[in-house]
Amino acid sequence: MRISTSQAYGSGLRGIERSQNQLLRLQNQMSSGRRMLTSADDPVAAARVLTVSQSKDVGVQYAHNQSDATARLGLVDNQLAALTNLLQNVRERVIQAGNTVLSDSDRQALAIDLASSFDGLLGIANSQSAEGDYLFSGYQGATIPFAGSATSSVTYAGDDGQRLLQVTSTQQMPSNVAGSDLFMNIREGNGTFATAATGSGGFPNQGSGIIQPGSVLDLEKWQSALNSGFPWQGTGNFSLQVQFSSVAGVSSYQLFDASTPDSSGTPLPATAVSPVLPFVSGQAIPLVTTIPDVDFGAQVVINGLPAAGDTFTIKPSANKSVFQTMQELIGLLSSPLLASGTTRTEFSGQLQGHLTNLDQVLVNVSRVHTTVGGYLQELDGLSSNSEALDIQYAQTLSDLQDLDYAKAITDFTMQQVNLEAAQKSFVQISGLSLFKYL
Repeated sequence: MRISTSQAYGSGLRGIERSQNQLLRLQNQMSSGRRMLTSADDPVAAARVLTVSQSKDVGVQYAHNQSDATARLGLVDNQLAALTNLLQNVRERVIQAGNTVLSDSDRQALAIDLASSFDGLLGIANSQSAEGDYLFSGYQGATIPFAGSATSSVTYAGDDGQRLLQVTSTQQMPSNVAGSDLFMNIREGNGTFATAATGSGGFPNQGSGIIQPGSVLDLEKWQSALNSGFPWQGTGNFSLQVQFSSVAGVSSYQLFDASTPDSSGTPLPATAVSPVLPFVSGQAIPLVTTIPDVDFGAQVVINGLPAAGDTFTIKPSANKSVFQTMQELIGLLSSPLLASGTTRTEFSGQLQGHLTNLDQVLVNVSRVHTTVGGYLQELDGLSSNSEALDIQYAQTLSDLQDLDYAKAITDFTMQQVNLEAAQKSFVQISGLSLFKYL
């Protein structure tokens, strides 16, 4: 086999160039810290790197959403804590207003204090995030949710929506609370029915009886009687009435159906639905009728001594906003109280009703606060999972594409030796010539 001089030179040059290219590649790997400089270096690993990188980027976005949701819900949580403190302070003022030693001016001072608390309540309801979005306006983040004052009705301009953030591939998290749920749609009374002293013939009750909020013993019975189990005389404004009578100084009561024929509230004479029963102050009055036999699964308690003709009404709870409850309290405390016992009893009964509604407000705020706290706790767990997943992705990417410096330095040193050997051998081979022997 003949090897020409040009062939020897070309072969030697190509060998040196290959060694130089491999040496340059190792140098680039060490300077970048990456094993793969192009996808051609390891096509399978390159495909996996692309998939893992995409998953890691998606996880980073979910982590950002989780952080955003945590920040927004943290603001809501702070406002709910402030709202709870404000309402507890209002409750203390209402209890104080029930003291019989207070004068009209004392109660009016409390009313002024409640008016100031009303302004604080409205400020919390219209609170904003750092971005300027209103926290309690539903989807309408740019709209002021509540408008009004202590002397005018408060209207809600938001909606019932919850702004959701995608915090995982399969889960969305609310980042706000709808003001309608927190401030507006609060059930009055004990949450199932409301009680009140209604009087008769346009006059207030004349006795000293005060009705308590009452309690539901069997919710299923209550709902059944309310919807179809009891033959109401009317089709709207369902309500039962406790009417009192007195014979020879013995006080008795009787249950009446006081419903109306339609939702407009056209009055009808109340119809007796139970026998006359003896009354004992503070003893539970079961809401059980005998005409026909229907058990409403509930009871009420009346303290004091109602006069003959006094009436008390029990009707299903309706929604009442916290603003309306506050306004009614301010109006009640602002009005001078006459010296008669009847007026004082009426005042005490109304104050008791407002206090019950205020307790329902606190229960509702506590419910929402607990829900937000649950969201924050869940986000905390998701954040920990995201951090762990991000570390796992980073480790996988490192295993796929990061350089093993110990091996790279060893390969680089070996390749240097190879290059030097190729260069020296080329010098030796290129120096061989027959002309030296002629």
